[in-house]
Formats: sequence, C-alpha cells, structure tokens
Amino acid sequence: MRLLDEAELATIEGANPAGLTSQRIVEIFQDRGIRLSEATFRKYVQMGLLPRSVRVGMKGKHRGSQGMYPVGTVRQINEIKRMMSLDYTIEDIQRRFVLVRGEIAELARRIEELLGRIEGAIASGPLAIQTARSLTRELGEARRQAVQLIGQLQHIEGSLGAEVEARKVAV
Repeated sequence: MRLLDEAELATIEGANPAGLTSQRIVEIFQDRGIRLSEATFRKYVQMGLLPRSVRVGMKGKHRGSQGMYPVGTVRQINEIKRMMSLDYTIEDIQRRFVLVRGEIAELARRIEELLGRIEGAIASGPLAIQTARSLTRELGEARRQAVQLIGQLQHIEGSLGAEVEARKVAV
C-alpha cells in the first residue's frame, strides 16, 4: 500500500476547493490500491474521525442536492491509513483525532460559507465587468489560500497528535 504523498494531497486539495463526494474520495484511494469502502468511510464519519457532509444544491432545475465533504477529508483518511499501518487501533486513532480536528473542520466550513456569500455578492452586484472579473480572480486566490491554510492546520494537528501519542507511550 502506497499512501498519498504531500504533492498528491496538495494537487487534490487545489483541484477540489468546494469539496468532494464520498464516492469520489473512495475512488481516490481505490485508484491507488488503498482499501477503502463506502461502508468504512461512513464508519469513520460516525466515529467522529471525519467531518459530516454538507448538503450542496446541484445546478439545474429539480436536480436536488448532494453531500460534499471538505477536501481535507482525503488528508485525514490518509493519516488514518498511515496510523493503521503502524498498528494503531481504530480506538487509538479516534482518541488522537479528537484533539483539534473538530475546530479545524468548523473553520473550513465557516470559511467556505463566507467565500460563498462573497461569490454571491459579486455575481448579483451591479459591478462593471472588469471589476467583477478582478474580484472573482481575487476570490479564487483567497479560496486557494484557505485550502492551503486548512491543510497546514491539519498537518500541524497531525504532528501535534503524534507528539502527544509518543509522549504517552514513553511514560
């Protein structure tokens, strides 16, 4: 089993700032020979290891909505798989992930809400075409930076959790 490296994670995060469906997340891992089923994915969500999805309306009349997971979910699953390869139990992993993961997921959700509201204001505002294009580009850059920030925070949280776990083992 070859886990995703930092470059692959960054590429996935950059290409999917609005998030991913559970099906697409499962495919990302299966395409790389990493075992992950929809049932396992749901179990991780139920255990609190992964954030819950947010319902997002589909474009088009009567298309309904679908559950979207923050793109950082891929990074979290990658970390879960890494820890499992080191013989951590799912309960050990669950204790470690509780540290600040929830706050990071909430921050990601709130940032996305804010960016969505700004995007709506740009789309509906009486702006000159050039101004709207410029603001849209800036918003895209802000979204890219937000994804990067969330990824960095998740990395820091993972490192902190590993340090806390190492100290517990040493005691």
